[in-house]
Amino acid sequence: MKFEIRYAAISVKLLLVTISGLLLDLLRYVYLGFRSEKVLAAEILFLRKQLALYQERQVKPHRIDAATRIALVFLSKRFKWRPSLVIVQPATLVHWHRQGFRLFWRWKSRPGRPRTPIKLRQLIREMALNNVSWGEERITNELLLKVGIRVSPRTVRKYMPKRSSQGGPRGDQRWSTFVRNHASAIVACDFCIAVTATFRLFYVLVVIEHGSRRLLHCNVTEYPTAEWTLQQLREAIPCEHSYRFLIHDRDNIFSTELDKSITRLGIDVIETPYRSPQANSICERVINGRGGDACGMVQ
Repeated sequence: MKFEIRYAAISVKLLLVTISGLLLDLLRYVYLGFRSEKVLAAEILFLRKQLALYQERQVKPHRIDAATRIALVFLSKRFKWRPSLVIVQPATLVHWHRQGFRLFWRWKSRPGRPRTPIKLRQLIREMALNNVSWGEERITNELLLKVGIRVSPRTVRKYMPKRSSQGGPRGDQRWSTFVRNHASAIVACDFCIAVTATFRLFYVLVVIEHGSRRLLHCNVTEYPTAEWTLQQLREAIPCEHSYRFLIHDRDNIFSTELDKSITRLGIDVIETPYRSPQANSICERVINGRGGDACGMVQ
């Protein structure tokens, strides 16, 4: 810990020395700008004569500090510096120049995006808390139309308050909770494939009641259609029923007309998400596990 504090103090000291040296060189440069060209030429020649004596005696100068390097690079842009450079090689001065550009562009091109202002983050959180039904798209549009701030929906979602883990993505109950609470009012259906001993292919429709795990209906066909499926569901669901929901996947057999007809029976149709057989797990378990009974009757 003491070493880190000492190292930081030395770094700050070197930075202050460099800045002070640059300020002094700047003052000298401004002062020289007010002098006449003849006086400056005579002074330059006077200094070159003295420098020639040091070159004859082969006196090595002290190590060049950072302030001197920056000043030499800056002054080299104002005249033809190669004939006047004595203390180092021209390649060294070019290296200093390139090193300065690297440092500049490294500072200019800092990795990562700039952080969202804290006031904007607080505004996003406040809008999300005051309007529970708003999602990131709605908040993004409100910020653009009413405040004039363009923000990505992903940025808005990042700073929205996290919802409780007890709820689903929309803040409502989980799928498992929904199935458990309405098990007695849910009917599920699905297709499985059965191959006979003569290699004939049949499609088996299974309709099951969630609450009691009771098979309500089961039938087979070689050419399943939406009309045939709708007729099987009508036969499976009695006129005086207490069911409220029908679960099925997104197979093309379950057409829009089929769902509308089921809705007219007083049953809401719920389609499972894509590639999510676990959403209809009870029916899938009957078909793939114990359901060898349902599909095996074809054979």
